[in-house]
This record gives sequence, C-alpha cells and structure tokens, in this order.
Amino acid sequence: MSEQHATIVPREQLDFGLDQDIPKYWMDNDPFKTRFFDAMSTLFPQGEKFFITSVREYRDQITDPKLLQEVKDFTRQEAQHSLVHRHYNDRLKKQGIEIDAIEAELQQRFFVDAPKVTTARQRVGITAALEHLTAMMCTTFFERRELLDSSDARVRAMYAWHAVEEVEHKAVAFDVLTKVAKAGYWSRVMPMVTVSFGFPLTVAGIMNHMFKVDGFSRWQRAKLWARGLWWFYKPGGLFIPTLGYYLAYYKPGFHPWKLQEMPSYGTWLDTFQRTGDAIAAGNALHAAGH
Repeated sequence: MSEQHATIVPREQLDFGLDQDIPKYWMDNDPFKTRFFDAMSTLFPQGEKFFITSVREYRDQITDPKLLQEVKDFTRQEAQHSLVHRHYNDRLKKQGIEIDAIEAELQQRFFVDAPKVTTARQRVGITAALEHLTAMMCTTFFERRELLDSSDARVRAMYAWHAVEEVEHKAVAFDVLTKVAKAGYWSRVMPMVTVSFGFPLTVAGIMNHMFKVDGFSRWQRAKLWARGLWWFYKPGGLFIPTLGYYLAYYKPGFHPWKLQEMPSYGTWLDTFQRTGDAIAAGNALHAAGH
C-alpha cells in the first residue's frame, strides 16, 4: 500500500477470544519468545497513557485541523490498545505475574519521575522515538511469516491489530514533535538514544521476573537468555534485518512516512472490512507475510 494514504481508524469492542484457553507459552511453545511479547504487553497500559498525555500537552498549540483530528484519532486508538492489553494482562496476573507492581512502577516512572526531569518537548520526543521502535517491530513480525508461524492465532491477531493501528498513526507524535514543539535534529534524536537503552532493559527486567515466577532456576534462566539473545541478534535473526529501519531515524530530514512497511496492511484491512472478525484479519495478515 501507499502508506501516505493510510487513514487512522479507531476500532473498538474487538473480540480476540482472550478469555479462552490460550496456552501459557503461546508462541512456538517457547518461554523466551512468549515472555518477550508478554513483557511488552505489561508496558502498554501505562505506556499508551504516557503517549496520549505527551501528545495532548500540545493540543492547544495545534493550528492544523488535519493534525488536530489525527491527534484525536491517535488518542482513541491508543486508549483501545490500553484496554485490550489490560484484558490480556489479566491472564498474566492469574499466572502469578506481578502486574499491579509492574504498573505501579511504570506509573511512578512516567507520571511522577519523568515530569520532574524532562520537558514537554522531551516527553513527546520519547513518544515519537518509541512509536518508531514499535513500527519497526511491526515490520519484523508481520512481514516475516516464519516468526509467528507457530503461535496462537488469538494472541497473534491481537498483536496484528495493534500493529496495523501503529502503522496508521506512526507519524502523529513525530509531527507534533517537529511541527508544533519545533524540535530540531538533536532534540529529535537524543530521546531515541535514551529509549534505545531504556526500553530493552525494562523489557528484560520484566521477562526475568516472569521466568522466576515460572519456576526456572538461575541456570535455566541463563540458558533461556543465551538462546533468546541469539534469536534476537544472530545474522538474519529478529532485529539485525531491521537495523536500517532503526538507523533511518537518525537521518536529517527523516519522516516516518518515508519508510514503507507492512505491504500486507491492505490484506488485514480488506479482511476486517469484509468480515468484521479481527482474528480472521490477523490470520490473513500472517498468511500474506513473506
């Protein structure tokens, strides 16, 4: 598709069957791969709230009606992501994962600590950087069919929907940062440097907690990390093929719409519009991957 014409469409009250009997290790029966996604899910409720808050701090300064509408639609999409991931996280809580403690820590970090040491422009810069990383991960998982082949269709569909909407609104925070907050080059890229370290460390800490709850010994956890990091960083692995996408953010003159990803977006959209079934759309998107 030509993503410049992607429309931000808030989709509400979707049913992914998350109350059904989803296997504990729903991705490839692999604890590391599953808990990587599960850890990210624990971040989304507070993370999406932070994204919404940081963008809306500039709402009164936006004079472009198109961008103002995009901010409203971005807010609605992110609010739905938060709701669905809260529902998903209830599953994790039943497994013994300390969801409430994780959320309390993130709330402290995002809404108490961050405002003390960052400006509004830095906060929307962090949002724009994280939105870029999210779009990069969407590219990874939904354009390389083999990565999600052996995963539960319901959870995969939830992440497919999330990925589609991240692509639709991927430029909103960036446009607020550059057009409204008037961020220059360094104000744009320095938050990316920060989150490039902070985000994976946060995810790793939550994953380690999950492995402990799952009953893995220290030695077993070490083996899980060794295999998992190889999965991440081996040649042709999870992230090395997306390095160019990541580095594009550092180019002067970068804009999110200059990067094209998820050509199978149209497949998801067509299937969802025809059936109204988010799981069927997720299956179609996965089948259309390379």
